[in-house]
Amino acid sequence: MKLCALCCPRKRDHVKFRVLEMTGTDNIRFSGHTLDKATKAKVTLENFYTNLISQHYERKQRLEKLEESLKDESLTESQKQEKRQQHAQKETEFLRLKRSRLGVEDFEPLKVIGRGAFGEVRLVQKKDTGHVYAMKILRKADMLEKEQVAHVRAERDILVEADHQWVVKMYYSFQDPMNLYLIMEFLPGGDMMTLLMKKDTLSEECAQFYVAETALAIDSIHKLGFIHRDIKPDNLLLDARGHIKLSDFGLCTGLKKSHRTDFYRDLSRATPSDFSTLFNFPVSTSSSAMDSKRRAESWKRNRRALAYSTVGTPDYIAPEVFLQTGYGPAADWWSLGVIMYEMLIGYPPFCSESPQETYRKVMSWRESLTFPPEIPISEEARETILRFCSEPDRRLGSQRGIEDVKSVSFFRGVDWSHVRERPAAITVEVRSIDDTSNFDEFPDVKLEIPSAPITQDGEVAYKDWVFINYTFKRFEGLTQRGTPTKK
Repeated sequence: MKLCALCCPRKRDHVKFRVLEMTGTDNIRFSGHTLDKATKAKVTLENFYTNLISQHYERKQRLEKLEESLKDESLTESQKQEKRQQHAQKETEFLRLKRSRLGVEDFEPLKVIGRGAFGEVRLVQKKDTGHVYAMKILRKADMLEKEQVAHVRAERDILVEADHQWVVKMYYSFQDPMNLYLIMEFLPGGDMMTLLMKKDTLSEECAQFYVAETALAIDSIHKLGFIHRDIKPDNLLLDARGHIKLSDFGLCTGLKKSHRTDFYRDLSRATPSDFSTLFNFPVSTSSSAMDSKRRAESWKRNRRALAYSTVGTPDYIAPEVFLQTGYGPAADWWSLGVIMYEMLIGYPPFCSESPQETYRKVMSWRESLTFPPEIPISEEARETILRFCSEPDRRLGSQRGIEDVKSVSFFRGVDWSHVRERPAAITVEVRSIDDTSNFDEFPDVKLEIPSAPITQDGEVAYKDWVFINYTFKRFEGLTQRGTPTKK
């Protein structure tokens, strides 16, 4: 049967009638293999036409942006025409380069700068242009086993859509039989976790700056229809000027069905689980009292290990996420309140000796969210934290997003429209475009990317079709010029 017969409703109904006529029953059972093939065809068709529409829309947007820039009266008509011709050449070149295959061999690995539960991040240099990027590598086998396909799809999609100043920019995404690859801009300032471990605590002026920028970043992704769900200092990156960019959308949830775990569940045949099982801790009734100094020391001692572990840390997760009773964008505003507390106090409000105890404190936040008297903060700061860390429907940011945050007295004096153009609260020292001094060292990790294991019949061991339409090439990435250099 031709695939087009499945696309046309009239033909599809006719096919269904013929099948029922031949079998004499409407109770048809299809094999798992047939269902997999049908779903693959459906996803392929949806992606094909979605891509055609989005490509047309993006090309139209680029042309409109060009025409807007040509309204400058200082340009002559011949200069405007020349710019239009240059743009047309770039569009033609983009179509040509988009058809070419992009792979690991096009990048020179320089250094490992990050490690996560499902892969690593490497600093790489594109061989033909000399541009430096951060390459995030995710293992397909782990994505399937841990039911992370929906999450990695959401991460890729939001990085494609969120092309603005508050989100780390992705230039390319591609795959091979073993791994998924995200090629993103390299932000040499490191992350907020490293900054907080260096500084212990921040002044209220510094905290105001970073919380305001993070609030703008959170609001920008909410407007796109995404909930990050994993807002924490590790995922707040700093650019060369010290300004915030939001990263790591691996636990982000979106509005598309391909962002839901159950979309892939029957097909990947993985063990049913969801996000909350990552933190499926037994509820402990014991509680060990610690003063703020001991708590800060314990937090610092365990923080790195938690950042790189599979389990992670539940310190920043909103209580409604654990309850599995439904949650919305307000969950991200809770996390921002926890980060603000950590900036001013030196450790998160619910940190404990064990994740189990942290989970218990988060769930009983009305009693456990307290402020140590030996670390004084202003009443305005205290009230702002309590408004972030409150009931979901009363939470700061839950009603009008960033407009709620702007109205709080703690943020008085913030130039919200130009905060990113102003100097950062703490200057970042960056010596070169490939300076990794603000990142951890990973001397035990090899730079070479392992190739996919091959089975006896010559086929790769992993199913690839659930990662259909993962490849992406940004217009700016393919059309930017550069001089190849050797590192």
